[in-house]
Amino acid sequence: MLKQLGLTDASSGLESIVAEAALSNKTPLDVLGKLLTLEIDGRNARGKAKRLKAACLPYVEGLDNFDFERRGFKGISKAHIRQLAELTWLDKAYNIMFLGPTGLGKTRLSVGLGLKALEVGYNVSFISLDELMRLLKTSEISTRAARRVRTIKNSELVILDEVGFLPISKQDANKLYEFVNSLYMKTSIILTSNKNFEEWSEFLGDSIITAAILDRLAHQCEIFSLDGPSYRLENRKTIFGN
Repeated sequence: MLKQLGLTDASSGLESIVAEAALSNKTPLDVLGKLLTLEIDGRNARGKAKRLKAACLPYVEGLDNFDFERRGFKGISKAHIRQLAELTWLDKAYNIMFLGPTGLGKTRLSVGLGLKALEVGYNVSFISLDELMRLLKTSEISTRAARRVRTIKNSELVILDEVGFLPISKQDANKLYEFVNSLYMKTSIILTSNKNFEEWSEFLGDSIITAAILDRLAHQCEIFSLDGPSYRLENRKTIFGN
C-alpha cells in the first residue's frame, strides 16, 4: 500500500522499523514518525541528485578548501564568501560577478556557491558563454537545445562562465542581451569574466548592446575584482613530479 501511495522509501524500511519498534516498545506514532522521516530523507536525497545532474557543473568541489590566504591573492575574503554562502541574495535576484585574470578561482568560487544553493533546494544551471550562444542559435531548430534553454531560464541561479573568453558577433550579442533581459530581476546570475567592463564592447562588438547588458547585470550586483598569481601555475604538476 505504501508503494501504491508513492512512499517507496517508507515501504522499503517498513519491515525493519516495525521489527525494531517491537523490540523497543515503540508506539505506532513512533513508527509513523520514523517512516515519514525515512521517506522525506529519501526524497530530499533524490531531489538533490536530480538538481545536481541538471545543473551541469564542470566538477563538484565546495568552498571549504579554497585558499584565500595564498600569496598575492586579493579581491575577496573568506568573510565575503561566508556571507554569500548564506544565499540571502538569491531570493532577491541579486547577481554576483567575479572578474579578473585566469587561474584565480573565479569558476571554483562560482561552483562552490552553486553547490550551496543546490543543497538547500535551489535549481542551478552552469554554462559557459560559448556553449550558451550555441544553444541560443540552435534552439529554434533543435528540440534538445530549446529544452536546455528552458531549463536554464527556469533556474533560480544561472552560472555564466568565461564571459569574454572569445569574441562574439553583433547578432550573438543581441541574443545575449535578450537572454540576460529575460532573467533580469527574476533570476540570479553568477558571472565570471577575465575582462573588465571597459573591455566588454571589444568582445561584444557593439557599445550600445554592451551598455544595455551591463546595465541589467550590474543593477543589483556584487562585483569582485580578483587579482594575484595564477593558482594553476603556482601549483602545477609535472610528469616527473614537482
